[in-house]
Amino acid sequence: MEESIQEKKRFAVLIDSDNISPKYAGVIFNELNEYGQATYRRIYGNWSKGNGWNEKILLENSIMPIQQFSYATGKNSTDMAMVIDAMDILYSGKVDGFCLVTSDSDFTRLAMRLREEKMHVIGMGDSKAPTSLTKSCNKFIYLDLITEHNENEEKSGQETKKSTQKKKTEQDKNGKNPVQTSKEKTEATGVKEQESEEGVTKIKDIEDAINNMIANSNEENVELGVVGRRLGELFSDFDVRNYGYTKLSIFVSDGLKNYKLKQEGNRVLVSKNDFPAKEEIEKEIIVLLEQNGGKIDNLSIVHSELKKMHPNFDIKDYGYGKFSNFIRRMGSIKVVGNTIALTGGGQKKSGR
Repeated sequence: MEESIQEKKRFAVLIDSDNISPKYAGVIFNELNEYGQATYRRIYGNWSKGNGWNEKILLENSIMPIQQFSYATGKNSTDMAMVIDAMDILYSGKVDGFCLVTSDSDFTRLAMRLREEKMHVIGMGDSKAPTSLTKSCNKFIYLDLITEHNENEEKSGQETKKSTQKKKTEQDKNGKNPVQTSKEKTEATGVKEQESEEGVTKIKDIEDAINNMIANSNEENVELGVVGRRLGELFSDFDVRNYGYTKLSIFVSDGLKNYKLKQEGNRVLVSKNDFPAKEEIEKEIIVLLEQNGGKIDNLSIVHSELKKMHPNFDIKDYGYGKFSNFIRRMGSIKVVGNTIALTGGGQKKSGR
């Protein structure tokens, strides 16, 4: 046990109380635990003024408050105190890295200077943090997005538990298992589809990076673990939780349109799609439903029609084992038993 603790990297955690909310206190140290242990825990501010970081929060997280008066109006004395302490700690030789908790671009130069001294620098702040700061760190964690993700996960877990209990009751009454809706499936997995948040790396940049990895591969694919590691090296703020996903595999298969996953033994490979995008398939199914009054009573009919249009169509290429599960992830379509229908429920007719 002692050896494993000693092997962990030692970090100095320096928090700028002027622009970091106290609600992130627990998240800060939970996230840092993935990289090492906090040997220094300091927070800087003018404690004669209220900033939300009260005694209870500081004691619960073993954070040492550093008092810094504002000597002149308009001057940020807190920033200067953090920089001075950071350099003192650096030259003490007692840490392997720094965790700078701030969204202030003024700390960009400090992060760069620490990295010049071969320190591992982790930044933490809001998604409004400037690019100059996020890129100056080895890793940057958006506290607001991570906190939102954790809250959604907790809420999803509670709702899933309630839903499971409700369905079990219904099953006991009716003697059959109710169909899981696409909304329930999303809540159960904790996965949500969303566009790139402001401030985080754009999806297009991630796709371009994966394209380059595949282009440089002799096998026209690349291992999923390599993709994750390389994306972390290229983009300091990369974290699938920023996009609402829980796992890299789900992010690649569901969050990125142009890639598929393939299992080969113990290896999971990422390669480009050579099949129609899920959005295209959804549009084609909608047309079929509209031509049939908005509802088709047999899933196999839809599957057969898709096979006619795309002879090589295989739901496994989209990461699904069952056609019904594939359909349930489409927001405009619902499946009840063996019946497929438009979510609007109305009788729609195609103009063709």
